[in-house]
Amino acid sequence: MPPRKVLTVRQRRLGSELRRLREHAGMTLAQAAERLGADRTTVSNTESGRFGVSPQRVRAWADHYECPDVAYVDALAAMAGERVSGWWEHYRGDLANDALDLAELEHHAAAIRSVQVMYMPGLLQTEDYARSVFSESVPPPSPARQRRLLSHRLQRRDVLDRADPPDCTFLIHEAALRMTYGSVDVARGQLAHLLAESDRGNVTIRVIPFAAGGFPFASSSAHYVCGAVPQLDTVQVDTATGSSFLDAETSLTNWRVALDRTEERSLDPAGSRDFILKIAQQA
Repeated sequence: MPPRKVLTVRQRRLGSELRRLREHAGMTLAQAAERLGADRTTVSNTESGRFGVSPQRVRAWADHYECPDVAYVDALAAMAGERVSGWWEHYRGDLANDALDLAELEHHAAAIRSVQVMYMPGLLQTEDYARSVFSESVPPPSPARQRRLLSHRLQRRDVLDRADPPDCTFLIHEAALRMTYGSVDVARGQLAHLLAESDRGNVTIRVIPFAAGGFPFASSSAHYVCGAVPQLDTVQVDTATGSSFLDAETSLTNWRVALDRTEERSLDPAGSRDFILKIAQQA
């Protein structure tokens, strides 16, 4: 089996989870290879994500490692069974890999929790708003690249329309609501879109007003993507140069606490609608 040339976040994640299974069983690479009837290189490359693995092998390895968590093993086997390339692969080579990884995570998400401080959540952006945001990049994108960025951003929104959409909670700071990108008309259209999207059964929008004061990780915007089981959750954090994907147990625990505390300080959904409507009327 030839090694993969490009690894996605989910492929690396499956490998790292197999490594965690081995380590929790207290086995070295050599011990695991002997028990599994494989060579150390194969086990190592599989744990790094460079080699693919079948659902049957995932279950066999989990059995050898004596993992008692059936739901967790089922989720790993399901990840191993993913063979169809998603729509985001059409952008590979044009856009940064982290943008494609985020779209893939959203596609497989059971639920999404997002906190945004200075921008509207990507899944809730209008075309005009997204275009205005991309236009502020330094250096500015070429017209062709901007069209690709915009196309990808808008296609991400389709996850909200699928037959079994993830439950999404968007925590949006007042600063993002008041920041004008493009023009007043663009801002008004974006706020109207937020109000319309809040009517979806799977979308909850809550505003963090200035009056709420500080909250954990206030300098960061983040996307908490829930996997099939909590062990497979992932946090995507915006950085100046792209995205950082976190899946260590401590990181996940800290972000769950941070999001819970931030949500507690946010307005409830009805109050948030009134707040957004008031800002829209002032625009």
